[in-house]
Amino acid sequence: MTPAALVAALGLVLAAEGLLYALFPDAVRGVLARLIALPDQGLRAVGLAAAALGALIALAASLL
Repeated sequence: MTPAALVAALGLVLAAEGLLYALFPDAVRGVLARLIALPDQGLRAVGLAAAALGALIALAASLL
């Protein structure tokens, strides 16, 4: 994967996240409140799951 592709991917992630905040601010606040309430172990599990899913998506995209 080239550096330009990584920067483009980061830009898409930021754009998608920004759209979620803009279109669904109440839902985002609710999700963030639930994340804050999670114990450290639960938050680590969510973070690891998100990282693993992101890595799998990146791997799948590189195989296309």
